Amino acid sequence: MERIKDIVFATNNAHKLEEVRQIVGERFRVLSLKEINCHDDIPETAETLEGNALIKARWIKERYGFDCFADDTGLMVDALGGAPGVHTARYAGDGCNSENNVSKMLSELEGVEDRNAHFSTVIALIYEGQEVVMEGRVDGSIATKRGGNGGFGYDPIFIPDGYDITFAEMPAHEKNAISHRGRAMQKLMGVLMQTDK
Repeated sequence: MERIKDIVFATNNAHKLEEVRQIVGERFRVLSLKEINCHDDIPETAETLEGNALIKARWIKERYGFDCFADDTGLMVDALGGAPGVHTARYAGDGCNSENNVSKMLSELEGVEDRNAHFSTVIALIYEGQEVVMEGRVDGSIATKRGGNGGFGYDPIFIPDGYDITFAEMPAHEKNAISHRGRAMQKLMGVLMQTDK
């Protein structure tokens, strides 16, 4: 039987880790930063999602030697000129949490008719000497109020196109099949499986 390979996902976000492990299944053992004893505060100073994902992946490869991947995700809202974008996680300011971010978003869009938005996840992979960047995107709209208890982040207010419920109201397997991270992860798995042949 083939040995399951280790790959590091450059995150300490338990929700993201769980989501990615569900998608990857048994084919790879996905390790978190904590599991490789990385407690660095990795800077995310780029002005693009791709730039931040590459910073994190290269940081782990250069300092810890592991094959790894890192992601950066942005929510782009049309009526806000594409904001919060690269600042999605810190939309309500440094030290804010998801609840603060969602509250700010609902407040900013109060009374606004155009609620079109999209999520984009960019993954940077360093594996077997290759560096590959891929993107997953899902279009949708911002709800007028929170809905559902699942997911994390902006999931309670993001309604993907073709649905009338938020990500937070969907079962995990359904969200993972259509979400930005799910789509980026499918591309990632394609590259990993190709490289592993």
